[in-house]
Amino acid sequence: MKRDLVIIGGGPAGLAAAVSARKEGLEDILIIERDTRLGGILNQCIHNGFGLHTFKEELTGPEYAARYITQVEDEKIPYLLDTMVVDISYDESTGDKKVTAMNSRDGLFTIDARSVILAMGCRERPRGALNIPGYRPAGIYSAGTAQYYVNMEGRMPGKKVVILGSGDIGLIMARRMTYEGARVLCVAELQPYSGGLKRNIVQCLDDFGIPLLLSHTVVDIMGKRRVEGVTIAEVDENRKPIPGTEVFYECDTLLLSCGLIPENELSNKLGVRMNPVTGGAVVNESLETSIPGVYACGNVLHVHDLVDYVSGEASEAGKNAVRFLKSEDAAEDDGDVINIRTENGVRYTVPSTVRISKMPDTLTVRFRVGNEYRDKNLAVYLDGKQLMKLPKRVMAPGEMEQIILVKSKAQEIISGAENREHELVIRVEDKE
Repeated sequence: MKRDLVIIGGGPAGLAAAVSARKEGLEDILIIERDTRLGGILNQCIHNGFGLHTFKEELTGPEYAARYITQVEDEKIPYLLDTMVVDISYDESTGDKKVTAMNSRDGLFTIDARSVILAMGCRERPRGALNIPGYRPAGIYSAGTAQYYVNMEGRMPGKKVVILGSGDIGLIMARRMTYEGARVLCVAELQPYSGGLKRNIVQCLDDFGIPLLLSHTVVDIMGKRRVEGVTIAEVDENRKPIPGTEVFYECDTLLLSCGLIPENELSNKLGVRMNPVTGGAVVNESLETSIPGVYACGNVLHVHDLVDYVSGEASEAGKNAVRFLKSEDAAEDDGDVINIRTENGVRYTVPSTVRISKMPDTLTVRFRVGNEYRDKNLAVYLDGKQLMKLPKRVMAPGEMEQIILVKSKAQEIISGAENREHELVIRVEDKE
């Protein structure tokens, strides 16, 4: 089998990338999805709040996914369901990319792809990565698993619930479990700030009187066959439990919402250069990875707050993949390159490098900060010259930040420079 473009993942990122590529005129597209239906995680996110940016109206997760699935169907873009991609290989000498997949109908098969878009999404951090002492009783779930049971299977994980971690899924499940008649005792968060959106803290915790315990964590789980209770303690600035602060909560369920990890096993097999901060690929302004013709978008690249941003990013990946296919035989000089460096509170950026010749007129650079900041400036410098300084009332790790780079302004600063390598620095500064 040969394909011009193979998209791995049929969630919001994969769907948006496919629709975008088709609108750019590409006919030979294939989406590969391991689940039994398209839509990804959106199928179990039955709460509203999706689509305000993309469709200018408030939708539930399944409604948002249905909009893109309808477009895929209307454009007659082929897709394979119940199909697992097990390997991607790249031949540096020829530029060939081989996607190896398997399903119950066709067995193991290989696709020769001219271009690949990685859109595999992310997964939750499990209990094993959290080092919580105690037995392994029934009643411990990741928040997403509990969401699947309640929203898709119609099953209740428990009646008295404690949630560890204040990620968005955990906050939403605090509200969802309350709706279904369970009692959520508290949400404990190791950090001194929440990991979720401010609106979710207000709508999912404050509106229901659920306490948020910052700088707290679970230090013990009681029960052998079923969770009987958990012990929560306050932690110091080094995240170590403070003796004497332990409080026992009698409960039958513990939900874990302790972060999301980009699903990048295939990317690692392929040999893509990875960012140790995001857990995703290092990409340039076109969302192209270190391997030519391989693009990454959505939560497999870095974890997003809003699915609208995922769709916008994936649409750009689809467009850029088509441009690559149209010009892959032409040797082009990249010209001036801007390397983006972060410091003083900014953890990472996407993209990491910008080729001026391939840069659009305006480029959105997204990033997260590493702490909670109030009344600060977000400063951007290009080759030591200040490009912009933005006053920020509040910045927090749970909310993604972004800046808009204007190509003409960047060209003004770097024009006439002998060096073709340039540095853009993004940092948090005190207000003068």
